[in-house]
Amino acid sequence: MAQILGLALPFFGLIFLGFVAAKVRKLPVDGLAWMNFFIVYIALPALFFNLISQTPVDKLASWSFILASLLGTYCAFAIAFCIGVFATDGDIPESTIQGLAGAYGNIGYLGPGIAIAALGPEAAVPVALIFCFDNTLHFAMAPLLMSIGGEGPRQTPLQAVLSVLKRIFTHPFIIATIAGVGAAVIGFQPPEPIGKLLDYLSNAAAPCALFAMGITVAVAPRGSLPKVLAALVPIKLIVHPVIVYLLLSWVGDFEPVWVYTSVLLASLPTATNVYVIAQQYQVWVAKASSMVLTSTIASVVTVTLLLYLITTGLLPHDLFPRG
Repeated sequence: MAQILGLALPFFGLIFLGFVAAKVRKLPVDGLAWMNFFIVYIALPALFFNLISQTPVDKLASWSFILASLLGTYCAFAIAFCIGVFATDGDIPESTIQGLAGAYGNIGYLGPGIAIAALGPEAAVPVALIFCFDNTLHFAMAPLLMSIGGEGPRQTPLQAVLSVLKRIFTHPFIIATIAGVGAAVIGFQPPEPIGKLLDYLSNAAAPCALFAMGITVAVAPRGSLPKVLAALVPIKLIVHPVIVYLLLSWVGDFEPVWVYTSVLLASLPTATNVYVIAQQYQVWVAKASSMVLTSTIASVVTVTLLLYLITTGLLPHDLFPRG
């Protein structure tokens, strides 16, 4: 158990340090913008490119894995969204943010570091695939449902589709993933100085991202905890990974590392991007911040327990083995 704690606590410790630093030193929040720019546009894209470009091409086209993982995320979103509809008497915009809160995990900041540390470099490809397709789902669902609910700018169907495609294909993580796939296909290896620079940036990605996440959680406004969080937090931390695990077992025949990576990413707390989207539409803002904080605190226990089940072999990688 000490080994599991030693694996999990450094990641959550970095979030905690960022949280404490923001509370103790009342520095201008504007400075966080440069940190976030470095993480989102430089360090994490370098990490994704580095890992994917060194991956055999045949592993990058695992569509059954992608669809099973994506369906699990959609199911978690649908459950949380329906609970939101019931709790808000049919308020679609608020229900949309609640749906994201129950399905949109911190797969960008927390995911790569903890998955690769726990499961090894073989986890890099499923991390990147899940990131790309899960984000595509969220980028599409949010504006679509907000438009149905009367929030956001008025757009024709074509404008809405183009807006979603623009968000997807201009996201730096997805650009880096596409570039990494291209490099893997043609066997491109960057010159040694550039390779070393990519290594430096990759090594900086996880620590900077987790520290910045702690700051973001600390400075975000929070209201009173809504009752619906009692349902949304378990959906995100428990129901979501269970659904993903059952679907991957049902489809079957995946490498253990890929299954465990998908389940681990599904178990991560609500992404700070949910708070950003709530701010963008000015819907459920303070409560979205509370959801990020609450799920992050609770995930210290749930994610550590999941890591224990995985590393001790108590969680089989396939519930329904063939043959």
